[in-house]
Amino acid sequence: MSKNYKVAVIQLNLNNTADVNRKKCSEWIKKAAHEGAEVICLPELYSSHYFCQSEDVENFSIAEPLGDISFTAFSTLAKELGVVIIVPFFEKRMSGIYHNSAYIIDTDGSQAGLYRKMHIPDDPHFYEKFYFTPGDLGFQSISTQKGNIGTLICWDQWYPKLRG
Repeated sequence: MSKNYKVAVIQLNLNNTADVNRKKCSEWIKKAAHEGAEVICLPELYSSHYFCQSEDVENFSIAEPLGDISFTAFSTLAKELGVVIIVPFFEKRMSGIYHNSAYIIDTDGSQAGLYRKMHIPDDPHFYEKFYFTPGDLGFQSISTQKGNIGTLICWDQWYPKLRG
């Protein structure tokens, strides 16, 4: 038996202050959940504006390790609201290894899965290869309490090997 789910994709104006962006995203998640959304997706690299328009080593300071503030803040919110939240973030795996990643956080606040962007562009104003290492987790269908979710980030959607 199939079931339909209400999905919210949040887009908003982001600035250079992660705490402000996290608070704004939290408010929009609460609003979406109160309007019936069961799966809620935040914007790519939600904690900042899209910084890849230039190559600036200072931007590495906003990267975070797994399990850090993006996970803890939205894990608590997912559990409180009983929703699945997809949280794209700038992951610092180790010094020199960074990913454009996304948590898939289940309704109980646990990490149902992790996705790391596979295809990294390098074009004018999209200098992502300066910042990100290609993902190493492959393309997955993540099981959540609201159904299976296949997460892609931006450029990955254009690759035919992903189509069924």
